[in-house]
Amino acid sequence: MAGPLSGYRIIEIAGIGPGPFAAMMLADMGAEVIRVDRAQAVRGPAGDKPAGDLMLRGRRNIALDLKHPDGVEALLQLVEKADGLIEGFRPGVMERLGVGPDVCLARNPKLVFGRMTGWGQEGMYAQAAGHDINYIALAGSLAHFARKDEMPLPPLNMVGDFGGGGMFLAYGVVCGLLEAQKSGAGQVVDTAMVDGAATLMSMFWSFKSMGIFDENAPGTNLLDTGAHFYDVFECSDGKYVSLGSIEPQFYAELLRLTGLEGDVEFARQMDQSMWPHLKERLREVMKKKSRDEWCAIMEATDVCFAPVLTMSEAAAHPHNVERKTFVNINGHMQPAPAPRFSRTTPTVERPSAHPGQHTADILRDWGVGNADALLSSGAAKQAQ
Repeated sequence: MAGPLSGYRIIEIAGIGPGPFAAMMLADMGAEVIRVDRAQAVRGPAGDKPAGDLMLRGRRNIALDLKHPDGVEALLQLVEKADGLIEGFRPGVMERLGVGPDVCLARNPKLVFGRMTGWGQEGMYAQAAGHDINYIALAGSLAHFARKDEMPLPPLNMVGDFGGGGMFLAYGVVCGLLEAQKSGAGQVVDTAMVDGAATLMSMFWSFKSMGIFDENAPGTNLLDTGAHFYDVFECSDGKYVSLGSIEPQFYAELLRLTGLEGDVEFARQMDQSMWPHLKERLREVMKKKSRDEWCAIMEATDVCFAPVLTMSEAAAHPHNVERKTFVNINGHMQPAPAPRFSRTTPTVERPSAHPGQHTADILRDWGVGNADALLSSGAAKQAQ
């Protein structure tokens, strides 16, 4: 593997959503990541067709029965040879399985033990169930995804699960790995989606402190669709474009290309009392042309413009094609590894694996006990 994390070994305890996303990011960067699935998850032959979950790309899969003592011991032997481990259970689950951080760090003092939860390892919500929508609500994020006089609109599950969760877990693990190189000691990384989502709001806490963000008036501020020059606009064909013409020189270009240059009302760009009126006027202008027509006028200019694209449209857009932002792996279009590096180029080394697809290989490659005995006892299971 050629990525910047080449040479690191990471164990991923199977979960959903942000945990696999963090593991994908680490694998994309070249780490050898093995996903530990439950033995019960192995269902029939793996076959030649990759698993459908694209976030499982780049890593091999081993299936262990963590309720079988030999399965637990097999995992701990893997831990001895790993640099990091990530898991996404509620607090206390790993401990009850006998593979909590104290046990794992006793077997490998340099291990970075990454924990992913919604609420964190402690606090009044710690043992409660939750999902992205709940985490970003408590973090003080969701309230501000709203237009004026409308209810908050959850931005898919990107802010809590993936932005505040999976990315922070991957970041935390890499920070732990760097520190362990200096200290020779591992540690636990407590990643909570509520913490990450709160951190993502740092700029708005700054704006609030400076008195330029009204938290009690969503949809009226500079970046929350209050401004006429920072919003999404419908075109004549029912498609949309985005404008972000904040700076004076970019705003001037917007006015020039829309034919509004010299309009005395639009000259009052930062007069917040004018924003609703100017928004309506600009909507009328933008709706006179199709999305393609506006692209022909504004793309690659300093208006701060981009068409609003679906996933499939984004994969086909010339800019993204030129940069190879999306890649086709085994017939599945998907985002390419990011960010990019000038020397240690990340690549997707393998397609998504099925539960237990590489159990025997991993046991042998990592030198874990007697692979045949583990397989025959049911402590480990190989997909056929």
